[in-house]
Amino acid sequence: MPVEDDMTTTTARRTGTSPRAVGYAYPWDYDGDPAAAERSRRLGLDSVALAATYHATRAGTPWHPDHRVLEAQWAACYVPVLESVWRGHRLVPLEPTWTTSGNSFTPAEQRLTDQGVAVEEWIVLTHNLALGRRHPDLVVRNAFDDAYPYGLCPAADDVQEYCATLVEAVLDATSVSGVVLESCGPMGFDHAGQHEKTEFAGWDEERRALLSLCFCRACTDRYAAAGIDVERLTTVVREGVDAGRGPLGESLGSLAPVMAEVRTGIATELRTLLVDRVRAVAPDTRITLHASADPWATGSFPTVMPALGEGVDAVIASCWDVAGGAGRIRGLRELVPADVAVGAYLRLDRDWREGGATRTRLRKYIDAGMREVHLYHLGLLGREGLRTMGRVVDSTRELARL
Repeated sequence: MPVEDDMTTTTARRTGTSPRAVGYAYPWDYDGDPAAAERSRRLGLDSVALAATYHATRAGTPWHPDHRVLEAQWAACYVPVLESVWRGHRLVPLEPTWTTSGNSFTPAEQRLTDQGVAVEEWIVLTHNLALGRRHPDLVVRNAFDDAYPYGLCPAADDVQEYCATLVEAVLDATSVSGVVLESCGPMGFDHAGQHEKTEFAGWDEERRALLSLCFCRACTDRYAAAGIDVERLTTVVREGVDAGRGPLGESLGSLAPVMAEVRTGIATELRTLLVDRVRAVAPDTRITLHASADPWATGSFPTVMPALGEGVDAVIASCWDVAGGAGRIRGLRELVPADVAVGAYLRLDRDWREGGATRTRLRKYIDAGMREVHLYHLGLLGREGLRTMGRVVDSTRELARL
């Protein structure tokens, strides 16, 4: 088991209007590791976003006393999947076999709260390869009729019902301070979760956006209801992917405004449903949303255009691409109401280890409107990564005071 006596310890805690610091973790990070919760506390985090549901992954576990790699073989729910809750539903979440129980969330939550660390539920919604493979009629399909089985399409009623029931079931099974909603909208071309071999095609960001437009039955029915000629749209999108010409809006031409309205409407519909469900079940729960101000954004950070709506406390921009982080933060800050916090989601295994460069980048993020820093990932990062996390937490709070 690795020693920890030289790991950075952060004692500064959030006071007043100081930015919130949230670390992300899996339940298995605490399952069988009695020191994990204390490591989280020592970093000075305001809370830990603990996965209540998560997609399939192969995770390194550099701190665990018993293993170094854990494979979560399918998208699973880490609170009990009760027959009384899911009876009659077409989509039912799967339980894990790689944890010591079907409810590994609660023991991890307890270990953290015993250390004085608040816990939020991290709920991954439409990213689910296992259910997509079982229900191919409910997944995202591109204009070439290629299925994306990892992406349940929320244009379908069954998918919306699944997401709402999942959120309610997780809330009923836990006693946390907040929820963090990921993939609260349609998935797209990226973030598939398999060994990627698509980069060789050379598709740029606009081509990938075209390949993220969904043509499943539920979506094409919505297009037709909005007055779109679906056959023409299919041809336009296919030609745009192959021709590689211009921005997405130019590729769609006159179809762009109506398409944008339909696509953002699907995400808005799901978001409104889930926020209302959270507020009905646990009115005081803090709601955080992984989000983007790009009207065509899909995946883990889907669009919140044209307006966020009510009931959300914080929106978090993906800053894994650090160069574009400030722009994404600024886009959300300009879109959402002033009383909604805007945060940055940082991947700390790359680009964050140089002290001066880190402070310069954080200064830009703060100036762009960042008031929360969300840090990936407590169980995946090794010793140097956790040192970096501690420095980012301290630097963010120090810079916010200047």
